[in-house]
Amino acid sequence: MTQMGIAEALRQAIREEMQRDESVFCIGEDIGIPGGFGGAFTVTLGLSKEFGHERILDTPISELGLTGIAVGAAIAGLRPIADVQYADFLFLAMDQLANEAAKMTYMSGGTVKVPMVMRAPVGATSRGSQHAQSLEAFFTHVPGLKVVAPSTAYDAKGLLKSAVRDDNPVIMFEHKLLYGSKGARAEKGALSPVGEVPEGDYTVPIGEGIIRRHGNDVTIVGKLLTMYRALEAADTLAEEGIEAEVIDPRTLAPLDKGLILESVKKTGRLVIVEEDNLSGGWAGEVAAIVADEGFWWLDAPIKRVSAPDTPPPFAPVMEQFYVPSAQRVVEAVRTLF
Repeated sequence: MTQMGIAEALRQAIREEMQRDESVFCIGEDIGIPGGFGGAFTVTLGLSKEFGHERILDTPISELGLTGIAVGAAIAGLRPIADVQYADFLFLAMDQLANEAAKMTYMSGGTVKVPMVMRAPVGATSRGSQHAQSLEAFFTHVPGLKVVAPSTAYDAKGLLKSAVRDDNPVIMFEHKLLYGSKGARAEKGALSPVGEVPEGDYTVPIGEGIIRRHGNDVTIVGKLLTMYRALEAADTLAEEGIEAEVIDPRTLAPLDKGLILESVKKTGRLVIVEEDNLSGGWAGEVAAIVADEGFWWLDAPIKRVSAPDTPPPFAPVMEQFYVPSAQRVVEAVRTLF
């Protein structure tokens, strides 16, 4: 085991997969330029020296172009790991992702595979509305795409390796405040979820969630940064005699709904926390699943804690109001008792 953060764990996963399989390559903006950061958040730092610029491929500033190349390369038998600097820019590649990558296998009767990974940083970090959105709900709505969201270094490495080996297109969302609190691209207010990561090969199965904290009184589901907000809230609630169970789904599509339903069956209460806006969000889908399949286990209404229905604000004080806090989670839970 080695102690590392999420950015380092992702880099290690890429390195190992490129060593294991010559068909794996990376493509993105500024991911391998001399003297650069290694992408926007250092994940590919140094890899161009190891593998050369033919496998760490820098592109012009064209998300539409680099995604199209990745889709075509995947169809041709390669396994690209594409990189956009901010998830907001995925809107520029929606046709390639939603109409091409996601549908090729269906339209070909299973004869065409699209084994590509798209990595995309999400979350508000005082960059304003066009560099701060959480877009997970957009892509969980597209049949044919798998969507993963690691919140620990262990899961980041294991899920990325699983995604590279999967024959379907996988989008990996990574929160900017979880890459780490040290280094050239450390974000103000970043957490440092350093954890033990195996040096050798391992995978985290796509489609399996995990219980981060056990409890009997209320289920709190959080992903990426909001998983840590949920854990913080659970500690506060424990002081009041309320034991919360915190679930990290890790994969958003396909969702491990069985894990959530079993927890709700035990606790009778559910709070879902996400950084995306309330209307049409991923939390609403989780709530609908539990209302449909676990209604009779509920002892109180399902609660969602999310961002308001506005673009992410730029001003730091407004951003703090926008992003769900641990205190808001605590207050939501209290209403259920």
